[in-house]
Amino acid sequence: MYKSYVFCLEVLSEKSTNQSTNLLLFLEQLAQHFNIDNVYQTCEDIEGFENSLQILLYEDRHFKDYNILYFNVKGSENQIDIDNYFYSFEEIAELFEGKLSNKIIHFTNTFLLNITPEEAQYFIDVTGAKGISGYSKKAPVLSTVLDGFYFNLCQTITDPIELVETLYDEKYALCKTLGFTFYY
Repeated sequence: MYKSYVFCLEVLSEKSTNQSTNLLLFLEQLAQHFNIDNVYQTCEDIEGFENSLQILLYEDRHFKDYNILYFNVKGSENQIDIDNYFYSFEEIAELFEGKLSNKIIHFTNTFLLNITPEEAQYFIDVTGAKGISGYSKKAPVLSTVLDGFYFNLCQTITDPIELVETLYDEKYALCKTLGFTFYY
């Protein structure tokens, strides 16, 4: 069995605290029910986002252990919206250049992952990531109900095709409703 370790970064506005509590509760359940260790951090603005990523890459002694980087950010298409600053996938790829070997970048459904295959391939080529996953459809609930099952599958299935096929076989309705997408 392949042990999953998740690093979660959530971007919060100064006003929102409920959303943080919901995601934090989900991560606690992930550890209890699926034995998936995780680290949770928050930030409020672009400086905090960049600082969190710099610490993750250069100071976090457990960085090599994380196989999933889990982002709860707002935005869509090729743009992450952090406090009205729009960060493109190309800019994020440059931050992670060559540092994401064997890691999956996963976005909650607060960010609509509607990127072109070329944009995904560029990100994977520049960063060395195993893949990028997320959701292409808006839904009134946070995607944690599917995320937990997906992260659990990542512990036993390392092949991206088999992983996605199994996820769709077992959670087809949720995958279709949320528009689960995986680029590898």
